[in-house]
Amino acid sequence: MRTVLLSALLALSLTNPTLAQSGKTSHALSLIGAPKYGPDFKQLDYVNPNAPKGGEVKLFAIGGFDSLNPFIPKGDEAPGLGLIYETLMVSPMDDDTSEYGLIAESVEVPEDLSWVAFNLRAEAKWADGKPITAEDVAWSFEQIQKHGDPQMQLYYANVQKAEVLSPRKVKFSFSGPRNRELPQIMGQLPVVQKAQWEKRGFDRTTLEPWTGSGPYRIAGLEANRFIVYERRSDWWAKDLPVNKGRYNFDRIRYDLYRDTTVTLEAFKSGQYDFRRENIARVWATGYDFPAAQQGLVRKEELAHERPSGLSGFVFNIRRAKFQDVRVRRALTLAFDYEWTNKTFFFGGYSRSNSYFENSDFAARGEPSAAELKLLEPFRDRLPKEVFGPAYQAPVSDGSGQDRRNLREAARLLKEAGWDVKDGKLRNARGEALDIEFLLSDPTYERIVAPWAQNLQRLGVTLTMRTVDSAQYIARIRSFDYDMIFSGWGQSNSPGNEQRSFFSSAAADNTSSSNWIGLKDPVVDKLIDAVIYAPDRDSLITATRALDRVLTWGQYLVPGWSLRADRIAYWDKFGRPNKTPKNGVDFMAWWVDPAKAAKLAGAKP
Repeated sequence: MRTVLLSALLALSLTNPTLAQSGKTSHALSLIGAPKYGPDFKQLDYVNPNAPKGGEVKLFAIGGFDSLNPFIPKGDEAPGLGLIYETLMVSPMDDDTSEYGLIAESVEVPEDLSWVAFNLRAEAKWADGKPITAEDVAWSFEQIQKHGDPQMQLYYANVQKAEVLSPRKVKFSFSGPRNRELPQIMGQLPVVQKAQWEKRGFDRTTLEPWTGSGPYRIAGLEANRFIVYERRSDWWAKDLPVNKGRYNFDRIRYDLYRDTTVTLEAFKSGQYDFRRENIARVWATGYDFPAAQQGLVRKEELAHERPSGLSGFVFNIRRAKFQDVRVRRALTLAFDYEWTNKTFFFGGYSRSNSYFENSDFAARGEPSAAELKLLEPFRDRLPKEVFGPAYQAPVSDGSGQDRRNLREAARLLKEAGWDVKDGKLRNARGEALDIEFLLSDPTYERIVAPWAQNLQRLGVTLTMRTVDSAQYIARIRSFDYDMIFSGWGQSNSPGNEQRSFFSSAAADNTSSSNWIGLKDPVVDKLIDAVIYAPDRDSLITATRALDRVLTWGQYLVPGWSLRADRIAYWDKFGRPNKTPKNGVDFMAWWVDPAKAAKLAGAKP
């Protein structure tokens, strides 16, 4: 998520140069104009402030866990750990381009964006009753910067230092050009108790429960099997406007499963209460079971307005065989999305054509004059298509083996130096074009298999290898894969996270999200243009230019998206009348005692 200043601050800065030294104090930071909620707001619009507290909810997660430390790259963290710690500021789901004070009561930012200071709430306390101090905040930042996930280190690349100005005031100074995102990035900083973590070691994995300042504490766990959280009745922040009506469940339990098929069967038998369904076939055919027929289980599709980002079959261009764009384009042509959508997805998805799908940041039509100004200096280093219409994924006849697309794919492969010899596509050195598709979820095997058949017609051998989550993570971190199914989520204001996604600096970083292995100085320059965009219009221009370069680079076979959340749940819940624009906020739901009692009596 990006960051900027309040529009009021920006307006003041034009007439008051002393703001570069003094800063403007506010309750919130906003990316687009003024924040939705003013300084005196009482609650979020999409919650029920009188929601009853109580009850237990059971959820699920795929995989396993061997650590309760979510801040470092070592180990597999348990699900739900965000329930026990807090950040300086928080973004509600109906205003994700703004941040409002949580641990911080107010925030100060100068006109030149060279620093940000947070004033902590006097009532902010750790679970042991001790106050949260500026020293805790500064120490948390220093530890994450030193030992944390390398993605976070890229995120904080331009944060020069943290200073404790008083027991309740901390300041972060920035380096480099004006970066409108950095104040809000620091608002997202997780804060832990220095005294507690100095003893246990911030850089170590652990299965010893710890406490933070958040709404829940860990009540029990068994590694790789389950973890239970218990709501804190003494939580210091329960009456803050950003929290009223949320975190209503007394207990939240996550059970761990290894297989997605098993998770559905567990849901049908009432082993857990709520699930988001990401498989169109299962959504269309998998919920016709007795409890659903009797109305004990509900299923709904709720539209949202959040950006979709992009996912798909990602090429690892660290491999020599994928470094020619013609090869990547040819392999993309062999994937028949139209047939796949009809056969496997029941027509439920739309093809994605942008890394910023379903947002203003997606490239469209011909490049604007402002986009061309960014792109022209690199014309000799970019595909000519970048300067024409925005990328559109190949369209097939829906037959499953579109001959026209396969002929074009064969032509591109031959042009790139690959010829069929003894039924196998080989290069001049005699090396076969063999591809291993690494998967952690067998669900995708049925989607990849027809593509593999089309590739076989071209002389390409694609094999699928499905491994458990631990092996998958280990191989991803060591770049030991040809292709994976993955992608990048995006926000309503792209920014510093693009470095972790696509920058040269992230390509050799074992914990980054640069799955592609992309090292392109042009992309690096455009990422900087996104990060240092001085206003919203410039941000849109820079992001669309970046989108053109990425999409025409053909670094993945584009996938599909849905502008709705598919949810299914056992009918024991109450929920607010309004769903926020960015999707379901399950933590604003509650257990309805009457429904829960009725359900308990009706369950077999």
